[in-house]
Amino acid sequence: MAAGAAQGGEVVLETDRLVLRPWRVSEAAIRRELWLERDPRVPPHRRIDADGHPTLAEVEEAIRRSTASPVALLAVERKGVGEAIGYCGLTERRQEAREPELAFELLRRCWGQGYATEASWAVLDWARSSGHERLWASVWDWNTASRRVLAKLGFTETASEETIFGTNLVTTLRL
Repeated sequence: MAAGAAQGGEVVLETDRLVLRPWRVSEAAIRRELWLERDPRVPPHRRIDADGHPTLAEVEEAIRRSTASPVALLAVERKGVGEAIGYCGLTERRQEAREPELAFELLRRCWGQGYATEASWAVLDWARSSGHERLWASVWDWNTASRRVLAKLGFTETASEETIFGTNLVTTLRL
């Protein structure tokens, strides 16, 4: 699996079966579908609320506002299909850690095919080549599929955080 290069300032990564690239506004419905499919145990601020937020227009606007960055959540697209099936990339959700977090999420219809692992390997290569020495990832203790992906990648559990929503496991990986 080979990580790709920046094209016109945008990060594009490629694997045997996937292309990871910036989101397109035309894919806002797919991105919103991820919100709709989320497990009910996911905290409410990460699911569609009772008023229907984020709306499709809000998701479109979020895509428009996103800019090229050394950390980004990239759309995951199957080669030859041309449509996103989820995302994988790096976030700066833990500013105090000054180290990025690996994050991934795929549409349910694409689960169980190895896409999350394959996309994550490309992101790990990208992170390493960008000079990151360590990544972390958090995952709910009940999310066994994501925990398996992180274990395949070599992440190890370093802590757990009890929240009002359950136990969040913190994992890290030395690159």
